[in-house]
Amino acid sequence: MSHLLDGKKLAVIGDPIEHSLSPIIQQAMLDELGISCTYERILVQAGSVAAWLPSAPELNLAGFNATMPHKTDLVPLMDTLSDDARMYRSVNTVVIREGRFHGHNTDGEGFLRALHDAGMEHRNRRVVVYGAGGAARSVVLKLTAAGAENVTVCCRTPKKAEELAARSPRIRLCGLAETACEEALQQAGLFINCTPLGMQGVQAQFDDFSFLDRLPASTPVCDLIYRPLKTRLLEEAEKRGHPAANGLGMLIHQAILALEQFASLSLDADLMKKAVMKRLLPVLNRGQLPPESRKVPG
Repeated sequence: MSHLLDGKKLAVIGDPIEHSLSPIIQQAMLDELGISCTYERILVQAGSVAAWLPSAPELNLAGFNATMPHKTDLVPLMDTLSDDARMYRSVNTVVIREGRFHGHNTDGEGFLRALHDAGMEHRNRRVVVYGAGGAARSVVLKLTAAGAENVTVCCRTPKKAEELAARSPRIRLCGLAETACEEALQQAGLFINCTPLGMQGVQAQFDDFSFLDRLPASTPVCDLIYRPLKTRLLEEAEKRGHPAANGLGMLIHQAILALEQFASLSLDADLMKKAVMKRLLPVLNRGQLPPESRKVPG
């Protein structure tokens, strides 16, 4: 049976783009589904996505994913926006239909699904998030909208995240060294690292892990990093008896949700995860990143 994606192309755009795992993930799923569609990387330089966008249909693209630095730039360029894309003011998935651009964001829902897979509950929990960058934004807003009691965002420069805190009275901001951060850790029902500390190719690491000692016993610890698959943070958390999960689940689930939009299909997430892991794990276990990806995310 033919599919609307047969003979079409999909892509991921970004700058840099060579490090993206999206082609491996999406192609594994397309092949598993028997859809004759290819997925590629396209370098779109920072600041030029508005000029590039009109050419996308001419490239035979049925849609594309977007990574840094284009997610926010795409928002005003879309013909329609999903509720999540509007909430985050960020687009990571664009579906092209009849020359119109439909913007979605699958990051937050992908994170919630990954939490569910890991058996980590967020509803009615007090959550502590380290970091206030782009990844933290979607996680914090989705958690708040999906039933977390409150979310305390601990970061080096809280002033830069004031707009995020203004989105909900259940979002609190504090500096990493402030007493409020320590108090939040002592009451946390879930801890999430959204900083690049400990990421492969990034020299920076946590100065120490004594903050984990402030968490109540058995509080789940989640790290959005998936390279390496087990960061030092997760190792230290497990030593202290905390359930631990990396960011691979979020990476895969947000991709599944994106393909559902591209393909107008409801997918079997377990089947898709198995297809993806078969191709992705050997790449992650090799552990090599191209030079372009060895930059600390902003």
